[in-house]
Amino acid sequence: FLYIKLTSFFLPISSSHFQFSIIPFLNLGLNLAMQKKILISACLLGKNCRYDGGHSEITDLDETNVNWIPVCPEEAGGLGTPRPAAEMQNSADKILEGKGSIININGQDISQNFIKGAEESLEMGLLNGVEFAILKSRSPSCGMGQIYDGTFTGTIKQGDGIFAHLCQKAGITCISSDETYQIKKTLSKPK
Repeated sequence: FLYIKLTSFFLPISSSHFQFSIIPFLNLGLNLAMQKKILISACLLGKNCRYDGGHSEITDLDETNVNWIPVCPEEAGGLGTPRPAAEMQNSADKILEGKGSIININGQDISQNFIKGAEESLEMGLLNGVEFAILKSRSPSCGMGQIYDGTFTGTIKQGDGIFAHLCQKAGITCISSDETYQIKKTLSKPK
C-alpha cells in the first residue's frame, strides 16, 4: 500500500475501497487554501455581540467564498454582552500610551479591557495571515475613520477604534462596514 499523510491520520490510496474517497478531502483542502482570509467584526456576520446584545449583520457577506476570521475585541477583553455603551475619551494612540481612556456610560474606565481584547483579536488575525479586515463602523474597538466623540450624545468625530488602529499599525488594510463599494471590491479580488 502507498499512504498519504493527512494531518494526523493515514489513508491507503491503492486499495479499491479508499481509492476515490480521498478526492473530496483533497478538494476541500485546496478550496480552503485558495480562499481569501479576512478578519471581520463578528457582529457583521450576525453574532449577537454588540454592546446592546444585537448584531449588525451584512447579509451580502453570506454568499462570498471567503474564509472569515470573526472577532469581537470587546468580548475578547472580558466585557460581557450586553454591556454598557462605551466611548473613547482620547485618540487610540493616547489611550495605548496610557494618556487617555475609554469609559462606559456609567463612568467606569474600561481601557484595559479594550486594549487586551484588541491585542488578542489582532493576534488571531496575524496567526491566520490576514491582509484585510472589515470592521464595524464607529465602534470604540473597530471604528474606521469615525468614532463617537466621548460625550454619549451620538456625536461623531474623526478617529479610529483601538482594534482598527492596531490592525493598521500591523499592516492590515481595514475597511469600514459602511464602505459597501470597497468591501465588494476587496472581496472580488483574487487571493
